[in-house]
Amino acid sequence: MEIEFAQSERSTVGIEWEIALVDRASGDLVSVADEVLDALADDDGTRHPRITNELLLNTVELVSDVHTEVGGAVADLLGQIDEVRTITDPLDVELMCAGTHPFGQWFDQKITDKERYHKLIDRTQWWGRNMMIWGIHVHVGIEERDKALPLLGGLLNYYPHLQALSASSPYWGGVNTGYASNRALMFQQLPTAGLPWQFGTWANYEEYVHDMMTTGVIDDYTEVRWDIRPSPQWGTVEMRACDGLSTPQEVGAVAALIQCLVEHMSTDLDDGREVPTMQPWFVRENKWRAARYGLDAEIILDAAGHERLVTEHIGELLDVLAPTARRLGCEKELGQVELILAQGASYQRQLRVAEQNGGSLQAVVSSLTHELRHGLGA
Repeated sequence: MEIEFAQSERSTVGIEWEIALVDRASGDLVSVADEVLDALADDDGTRHPRITNELLLNTVELVSDVHTEVGGAVADLLGQIDEVRTITDPLDVELMCAGTHPFGQWFDQKITDKERYHKLIDRTQWWGRNMMIWGIHVHVGIEERDKALPLLGGLLNYYPHLQALSASSPYWGGVNTGYASNRALMFQQLPTAGLPWQFGTWANYEEYVHDMMTTGVIDDYTEVRWDIRPSPQWGTVEMRACDGLSTPQEVGAVAALIQCLVEHMSTDLDDGREVPTMQPWFVRENKWRAARYGLDAEIILDAAGHERLVTEHIGELLDVLAPTARRLGCEKELGQVELILAQGASYQRQLRVAEQNGGSLQAVVSSLTHELRHGLGA
């Protein structure tokens, strides 16, 4: 089968941000997404084109337009946050984002009434019902289809950097899991989710999709839910590995890092340089280490098996990408990676708040809603 890859302007960026809805007093999740989306609809009932449903009714997803600069995409999302708050504030509903809710229980949540969600739950059963998780997806435009898979393979080298910076799911159902990102290991339980296969050519990817459709695993390529995937309908490579980011600064920082990595590697391809890749077993190990240890992970850097503390390598990476950030107009946002390193990733901040408040997970939710409203460090 042939899968067309849409025309896309190089290194443009779009961001999808999943936001949880919680009760202001108790901090528990509330299933009011339909009420919020109906209130935001036009007079004829047409719902907002960029504020949408997700699997669970405790969630709304914000989808930016396509932007040339990360700052524009973040501003776009913040405008949507303001729109949502016009509805949620009078309902005493707060907004928060993390890879998981600290104490919410999956069996209390309601599924959005859409056929594709009911089909997913019917097939995946207990694991599907457990997908009480939130993430952020970053699309970066690619001007040539044949760059998509080399760029995907190259991004796998930086998977642990992005996972560690975004890790925000240390709790699951009220329990401290001991992981920085429990979400990363939960989400991979779904069919076609998890790390991508590393294909040599676009034709290999098409063969994979054909096989999956022939055997009824998927209906079309959009149901390939890899942590990093090509998105042919948009002409992008899509980074889906990150936990939900708790503040606008973190959204900007991680999106800028992804945009700069893609542009840097794309330039290497233009100049005839091969984008390095690692053995799949190293990639898998790096995912586990970043999910378990977050910013304290010692990661594998290359095919030779050299290792470094992830924070040390992030510091070096920021220096390497500085010229690319200047060219793309995202110096400010890329610099906010340093803010995450200084303040701690969200999982570290959550654990700190719990420790300071006698283990209270309600206090953790309050800190997350405060951060989303006021920003990191406010």
